[in-house]
Parts: sequence; C-alpha cells; structure tokens
Amino acid sequence: MTRLLGWLAGALLLLVLAAGGLLLAALDSKPLVERSETISQAAVNQARWLFHTNDPRRLQSGEARRTAVPAALIDEGINALASRSLHGRGALVLGEETAEIRLTRRVPLLPGEHYFNFRATLREGKGEPKIFAAALGQLPIPPQLLEFLLATAVQGAGYDAEWTLARQAIRELIFDPQRQRIVVAYVWEPALLDRARSIAFKPDDLVRIRSAQESLAALFDHHAPGRPVPLASVLRTVLDIDGTDQHENRRAALLVLGVYLAEKNIASLIPEARNWPQLRPVTLMLAGRNDSAQHFVVSATLAAWAGEPVADAIGVYKEMADSRHGSGFSFADLAADRAGTRFGELLSRRDARLDALLEKELTDGDLIPVINDLPESISATNFQRQFGNTSSPAYRQLTAEIERRLDAVPLYKPE
Repeated sequence: MTRLLGWLAGALLLLVLAAGGLLLAALDSKPLVERSETISQAAVNQARWLFHTNDPRRLQSGEARRTAVPAALIDEGINALASRSLHGRGALVLGEETAEIRLTRRVPLLPGEHYFNFRATLREGKGEPKIFAAALGQLPIPPQLLEFLLATAVQGAGYDAEWTLARQAIRELIFDPQRQRIVVAYVWEPALLDRARSIAFKPDDLVRIRSAQESLAALFDHHAPGRPVPLASVLRTVLDIDGTDQHENRRAALLVLGVYLAEKNIASLIPEARNWPQLRPVTLMLAGRNDSAQHFVVSATLAAWAGEPVADAIGVYKEMADSRHGSGFSFADLAADRAGTRFGELLSRRDARLDALLEKELTDGDLIPVINDLPESISATNFQRQFGNTSSPAYRQLTAEIERRLDAVPLYKPE
C-alpha cells in the first residue's frame, strides 16, 4: 500500500511538473502585439468601399466573385475583436504565401509581466482556409487540434451552420504582401446574409427591437409631423425601462432610434420590419440643433452595439468626408459624436450613473456640454491650412478641449 501511494504521489508530481512546464512554455514575458484599441479613418473608408463593391443585395445566387481585401482592414478588425472580446490585442501579418494571425493577452494575477501570445498561420491556396501552423508562446499546437477546438467552440456557440457556410463559400485565398492585400475568390450564397442577420439579431433581440419600434412610433404619434422635439425627453422615455432584460431592451431602443436618426429604414437590417409600425417624421433637437441629435444618437448606438473605437472612427471619418464634399468639418459635430459615444459606452457597461440620471427629467446639459462656440464649416483646404491632419498639435488641442468639456458633465466625469 505504501509503495502504491508513493507511486501515485510520484505520478501526480510528474503530472504537476509537466503541466507547469507546459504553462511556462505557453507564457511569454513580452507581448507579441503592442498597439492601441483604435480604428483608423482609412479602415472605415476601406470597409465602405468593400461593401459597395460586394453589396450582397446586388449579388446573384451562385455568382463567383473575386475581391481584394486590404490587409490593414483585416488587421484592424482582428485587433478590434481581440480588444473587445478577449481584452487583449490582435494583428495580421502577411508573408510570402502565408498570413499569420497574432493575439496577445496579459495574464492577470501572476506577479510580474506575463502574456499569452498566440500565433496561427494560414497558407494561401484553393479551397477552404486551413490552419498550417499554430503556437501558444513556445508551445506548438497541432493544426488539426486547433481546427477541432475551433470547430467545437463554434458549434458550442450555436454558429456551426454559419461557420460551415462561410468557409465553403471561400474558394481561394491569395496573400499579396507587396500590395498588402488578400485576394479572396468566393461564391455568393444568399443564405450567408440571412445567417449573418441571425448572428447579429437573435429571436429575443427581434422581439425587443419590434417592441422598441412600436413604443417609439406611439411616442412620435403624439407630435405633429416635423415638430421640434427635445431628444432628452425622448431618450428618457424610451430608456427608462425596468425588468430583468433592462439592458438589452435599452440597446434595442437605442438601435431603433439610431437607425431612425441615420435616416435609414430598419427593414434594411431586419426584413420583417417592413410590416412594423412606421415612425412619424419629427425633428429631434439637442443643444438647439437637429444635427447634434443625429450625431449623438448614431454614435451612441454604434458604441453600444459595436464599441467605442468603431463609433469614434466613423465620427471622424464622416467629418473629414464633409470637409471635402459636404457642409465642412465641424468640431461641434465631433463633440456631439464623442458625447454620444460616451453615453453608449455607459449603457454598454450598465453604468449606475445612467440609471440615476434616468430617474429624473433630462436636460440637454445632462447629455452634452456647450458646443456652439466650436469651429465649424471648415473646408478641406482650410482644414489642411489650419490643422494639417488629425495628428497635429492644433487638432489635438481642440479635441482635448472637447474631452475636457465632456469630463465636466457629471454623467461623463471620470471615476
């Protein structure tokens, strides 16, 4: 019996040492990916161009397509997903006939600096994308094992059909490091769009969004068409929701309001919404302006559903586009964007300050600081002359002033 216990103790010690050795091999003292959680204006522009040239609404079933995807767009997308989902960082690195996905996450609780650094390499070629090599730190991971774990995780999350359909649609990958792009050959299947919608909006989400649409329609029916209506009062009405699903109901209400103020038809996102009650046109106002209400709510919606970096990037991109073709760059609009982004982030985090604010009547000052004295209607030429670019000291000075004003609003005051 003593020998048996000694053998078991020795075997256990070996297992512990082996597990410890594997852990040490998996840990690194330096991060593989070091970058901020941002999305550039260029990425927003590339995403719009990619959607425009591959608009699924204009594709036919079984249509073979070939498109070049900028590597920078995928790179920033991977980083955004890693930041939001893993609280880490991510990157894409193109090589000759290969593409390597890199992920880094700091290991909490352990003393000192320790990181999980993950690499997965794809090789170009025909057929479905396949993992060629993978490693966690210095610990190699068999590609077949990683493929199995990935498939198991996708299946466990309930996206097995969508994952299979998307992989089968891709017929060839070509990695072009010189032009920093990935050429994707695919065959379009309309079911992909339906599957994408099913991932974005679960059945419970659709129930909440329809309820929010009906509530907002009933609210707007009390106002004459085109009549100015304070955004603050509308927000308090649609977001002052109790119940176990309070957070999701608020996100649904914000989505409906955001789509409305973006002047889009919600049926473009949710086809069955064609039969839902339509919203009467009213003029929502914030800080005495309709455009401020639009910027605030659209940015809040993006932040609540996609995250702050996405909302910020789209806000700056739109102002730069306005400087070239529209009403000109507006720091007032940018301030409304940032106020909305902060509001959406508070909602996303279930911040108690938002709950407290919704218990009373809202005013414009609760949502946004003074913005009417900020520079507006700046043409592209004048923007170049005054600020150069969005990295210049002059530009940063004004954006820092916007952040200072936002910090002074009790709802957004740093904790």
